[in-house]
Amino acid sequence: MARDLDISLLRAFAAVVETGSVTAAARLLNRTQAAVSQQIKRLEEQLGSELFDRSHKRVSLAPAGERLLAHATRLVALNDETWGLMTTPHYQGEVRLGVPCDIVPTYGPAILRRFGAAWPEVRVSLSIGDSAELLAELEHGEIDLTLTTELQPISRHGETLRRDRLVWVTGPGSDAHRRNPLPLAIGATTCRFRPVVLEALRRAGRDWRFVLEVTSQEAANATVLAGLAVNATLSASVAPGLEVIGHGQGLPDLEEFGINLYLPPTGGSELANELARHIRADFAARYGEQPSRVEARAA
Repeated sequence: MARDLDISLLRAFAAVVETGSVTAAARLLNRTQAAVSQQIKRLEEQLGSELFDRSHKRVSLAPAGERLLAHATRLVALNDETWGLMTTPHYQGEVRLGVPCDIVPTYGPAILRRFGAAWPEVRVSLSIGDSAELLAELEHGEIDLTLTTELQPISRHGETLRRDRLVWVTGPGSDAHRRNPLPLAIGATTCRFRPVVLEALRRAGRDWRFVLEVTSQEAANATVLAGLAVNATLSASVAPGLEVIGHGQGLPDLEEFGINLYLPPTGGSELANELARHIRADFAARYGEQPSRVEARAA
């Protein structure tokens, strides 16, 4: 009886667990959904155990899958480390990544975890701020690449990874959205969301007052959770505990923003381009969207 585990089957299993679905895992692995399903079936047959509890709509591990997961993850990581050692450049050093504060919890952990597993000798330094600050840092060579949140990329060097709608959020049980003037927790004057939010309120004839004006998502979330104000955030980045204010509750609808990726106009370093590849792959796995470049508009 063969006792050799197929790394490709373990990789498919780990990808389904990580992404939460066979469909997302297929995008991550650049395979068809049917191919990934077949790999899971082959692995279960080889091990003689069901790895997933199929009585639930969402991905749920069976006891055998729970036992396998940590070992599968280590085996895949060791395989990739060995493959990288023997076949790819030996990346080491530092790469500096800019990320807007409002999307760090949503996208940062998965990207950094996967990149760190692939290149353990590369140190990633994060710069957190608003999009205008991060683009200035990129222009001055203080960071190597950056994500931004903008209506559109401001130059042809930006590529849109995903579009997401800005939504209003409030604290649990709060009536802040019904108060007049509307209490706002909002970013500083350089925040890309700020003019969009204020213009929407102006068009709706809704008066407002500032409770907080600072580019700190933690401070804004705390203020909203306390019931002192409302805030606007991208729908995929609503913090735990906050509630989305639905349509028809007295606040105007807000626009979609792009989550954009920028490298320097002259091209990024090898490390920056490798990290950019991981970022694109993460968004493609989550949403099945391909990056798009947008021609420059007037800044």
